[in-house]
Amino acid sequence: MGTFVIAQRLSGAYKYEFVSRKGKTIFTSNDFELRFECEDQIGLLKSSLDRCVFMRFKSSSGKFFFRLILDEHEIAVSRRYTTQLLLQKGIDEIIKYADKAEFLDFSSAEDIFGTL
Repeated sequence: MGTFVIAQRLSGAYKYEFVSRKGKTIFTSNDFELRFECEDQIGLLKSSLDRCVFMRFKSSSGKFFFRLILDEHEIAVSRRYTTQLLLQKGIDEIIKYADKAEFLDFSSAEDIFGTL
């Protein structure tokens, strides 16, 4: 099952990623000013998967990726895939698991692993 992971960028903006059950990032959201906006959009995405559109593209380097569109707004961009089959598997994983996925919040400034 996949997981939504909320994190903070170095710029201070918040983002979330949908991570596969194998630990690979499938897509990364746009930036948010506040952390709770990530949670709100995750909730909206989970309840609106049937309205999502996956626009597929091929980069100039030959890699495949998709943009996740909800209600005519781009909300996320996928990682780059080497084949169209892998791209489709990423989309299938979102459709199958996103509505049941939990979310983890790694956005706090605390060092969760402590010092070594």
